[in-house]
Amino acid sequence: MLNQIAELCRQAGTFQLGHFRSVETDMIVDKGLNQLVSFVDIETEKMLVQGLQKLVPDSTFVTEENTIVQNQKSDKYWIIDPLDGTTNFLHGLGAFSISIAYVEGGEIKYGVVYIPHWNEMFTAEKNGGAFLNGEPIAVTKNIRLSDTLIATGFPYYEFDHMKGYLKTLAQLMKTTHGLRRMGSAAIDLAYVACGRFDGFFEYGLNAWDVAAGVLLIEEAGGMVSDFKGEGDYIYGKSIVASNKEVYGDFLDIIQLHISE
Repeated sequence: MLNQIAELCRQAGTFQLGHFRSVETDMIVDKGLNQLVSFVDIETEKMLVQGLQKLVPDSTFVTEENTIVQNQKSDKYWIIDPLDGTTNFLHGLGAFSISIAYVEGGEIKYGVVYIPHWNEMFTAEKNGGAFLNGEPIAVTKNIRLSDTLIATGFPYYEFDHMKGYLKTLAQLMKTTHGLRRMGSAAIDLAYVACGRFDGFFEYGLNAWDVAAGVLLIEEAGGMVSDFKGEGDYIYGKSIVASNKEVYGDFLDIIQLHISE
């Protein structure tokens, strides 16, 4: 089924690229503070839901754009972000992605993150490994935080922890090789899985932002938790991901400045 999910992502990506750098401002809707959506998000989601429903007819969906009734309590359901990095897309930046996770029996069984502009297909199957365009991937082997490159995102519509967040950023800037922000959590997580980044953290995310990426990292040999070091990172609001060697030191810095 993983190949079929990936093919649906490719088809959706072709649709998105057909509208890349051509969406007019009057076709953009503001969902709230710093949250934009276009017809491309909505039509992509409809396309994916239709295709995935055929793969597992009795499945339900958790999606970002609410094009169908949401139900994450089903035994079989999909978690979809049809366009993660909408703001990048609308400003002509190529860092946007499609993220799909399939959950059955309370476990994420399949995860796919596709970056259409760069034609990068990240796939993972529970206990089956993680891959980039069909080639196996793994997290980095760095053992010192001082040798790492860390990715993050800004909690741009949840400001409760902003002071602590800025302190965390400042310390990580001093402690690591540097910080990067792609503007798509799904890409950040996929890049941790394939070793381009050593770690990622962010506050204020949703299940559709992280579900597929979490499986990628776990299958690539990495560790994932929330800011408490616990397992509520899919439906919680925070996530920390890295290789196993630097995870402890990485989490210590985050916990020093940010409390949930």
